[in-house]
Amino acid sequence: MNGRVIGGRYELATVIGQGGMGQVWTAYDGRLDRRVAVKLLRPATMTGPATASGPATAAEELRRRFVRECRVTAQVDHPGLVTVHDAGSDGDDLYLVMQYVEGADLADHLAEHDPYPWEWAVSVAAQLCAVLAAVHAVPIVHRDLKPRNVMIRPDGTVTVLDLGVASVLDTDTTRLTHTGSPIGSPAYMAPEQAMGGAVGPSTDLYALGVLLHELLSGNVPFAGSTALGVLHRHLYEPPAPLRQLRPEVPEALEVLVLRLLAKDPQARPSGAHEVYEQLLPLLPARGAPAGPLDPTRPFLRPHAPWPERATARPVPVPPVPPVPVPPLPVAPQSPVPAQPQPQSPSPAQPPAADPRTDPRTDPRTDPRVYATGAAPSGRPGVAAAVDEVKRLLGEGSLTQAVDMLGSLLPAAAAEHGEQSPVVRILRKQYASTLMDDGQYRRALPELRRLAEDRGAEAGPADPQFLQFRYDAALCLEQLGETAAALAEFRAVLPYYERDPARAFDIRQRIGLLLLAAGEHAAGREELQRLLFDAERAYGPYHPLPVDLRRALDHQRQLGL
Repeated sequence: MNGRVIGGRYELATVIGQGGMGQVWTAYDGRLDRRVAVKLLRPATMTGPATASGPATAAEELRRRFVRECRVTAQVDHPGLVTVHDAGSDGDDLYLVMQYVEGADLADHLAEHDPYPWEWAVSVAAQLCAVLAAVHAVPIVHRDLKPRNVMIRPDGTVTVLDLGVASVLDTDTTRLTHTGSPIGSPAYMAPEQAMGGAVGPSTDLYALGVLLHELLSGNVPFAGSTALGVLHRHLYEPPAPLRQLRPEVPEALEVLVLRLLAKDPQARPSGAHEVYEQLLPLLPARGAPAGPLDPTRPFLRPHAPWPERATARPVPVPPVPPVPVPPLPVAPQSPVPAQPQPQSPSPAQPPAADPRTDPRTDPRTDPRVYATGAAPSGRPGVAAAVDEVKRLLGEGSLTQAVDMLGSLLPAAAAEHGEQSPVVRILRKQYASTLMDDGQYRRALPELRRLAEDRGAEAGPADPQFLQFRYDAALCLEQLGETAAALAEFRAVLPYYERDPARAFDIRQRIGLLLLAAGEHAAGREELQRLLFDAERAYGPYHPLPVDLRRALDHQRQLGL
């Protein structure tokens, strides 16, 4: 027993997992009296050597992004994802509190059932496709899909772990990790990820192909004595066809695995939905589960009660002596102007509404505010709403700010007109907040609309027009639309000749996107030219040239 209490309520008990990114503990939630899993990450060990901005700044940025990513991933609603309960920082550690999942991870499940029935492999892959489809729609890329991050529960359902953790450490926006130092497990890493290029949904599909190959053959398709050797094989060697190793595997399944393992992301299936449709004819159609932890069970007996063994908790929880429970603290209320209160409302007259909580009088939701542009107090409704949005953003409540802006925009447009300055300011803030909240799919059409309106008025060289297009390209990059992102970045690059920092950023993104698209020579050439220019502008020890040299060294080590 550890005894350390995280976040004032989670008492750590036993380590159940450990790796390069941290530790996973069983813990006891003292407030809700339940067992949970707590993942601990230490920023200082993951931000690398000091940079121009200093290691402390990088660690703080990692903390900020960690909490934001946990908030975004917690919004993904799917039964195949582990539930996120809480996230934050405690001392030097970041912590993520998750649902405790009983069962066995897929690596142990495979070891206990060798050879793995191919029907089981299909059932696992189909469930993973359902999870990935929901995740990619956000969009989020898992980046580290592997058997240790997949649990088989007692009812046979699959649960995916560690969603969002790898994306915090390897983001294309903040570059918290070193360029060219990919995050993930080498045995399951797609070529574009191995090369340090931009990643997308097809990156997870490649990892799914590796996982399927391992379940069906007993081994990953590309193994080696060093991580570099494994990555080199991912880039250059074709995988062995499964039926050469295991003849009873259906030919259609072999073809699908080979497509998932294509070196070029464009040659892989278009998405998790397509993979699921190809697995569907191979799923078991009749029969009964062979035993506990059978992943065919969700398809043979959907929504059936769990097996009886699942009702018994395998890890006994020691009795906890009763302790006095202090009353919950009352959250302090923001000061508000005094409101006249009736002496004693009669039964026919309802009590006066609290303007802070009642939707009829809250300036954030009062229809009179949106219809007239003025709050009941006479204060401009838009101004009041913008102030409230600023407060929410200052508190980190991005989701509330997004909802508020989304509710305000239609009414403001109806009152003031779509082209009014007020609506444009609100739309710009809405798009910016969507991006900050990781909702790139919703931000993209807003940015395109803003760019179209601004470009028609100010022309293609206008700084605001270019910023909208740049942000739209970032959204396309995050959505995994590599070709469209490349086209957009290339279109705006010529207008940034007098802004070296932005031009260098765009050129670096173009190089990484070329690598992700399988255009290795062009990507390497772009990064090499950028290195020359960056060293001339900043000197050899600036973080950008350092990162670029590391990326190019990584390419050379891989034989590119």
